[in-house]
Amino acid sequence: MTKVKALEILKSYLRAAVAAVLAAVTLGKTDPKDLAVAAAVAVAGPALKALDSKAKEFGIGSTN
Repeated sequence: MTKVKALEILKSYLRAAVAAVLAAVTLGKTDPKDLAVAAAVAVAGPALKALDSKAKEFGIGSTN
C-alpha cells in the first residue's frame, strides 16, 4: 500500500466520522461519549467497503 493510498483511506474514514459528529452536535448532543459513539459508528461504512472484495478503490481485492 502506498502512502497516497493510505492517506486517501484515512480521509475517507475521517470524513465519515466528522459528518456524524457534526450531525450529532446539530441535534444537541454534546456528551463526549455520544460524539465518540457517533464517530465510531460512522466508520462502519468505509470499513465495510474496505472488506468488500469487489470495491475497486480500497477493497481487499484492490490492485491500486
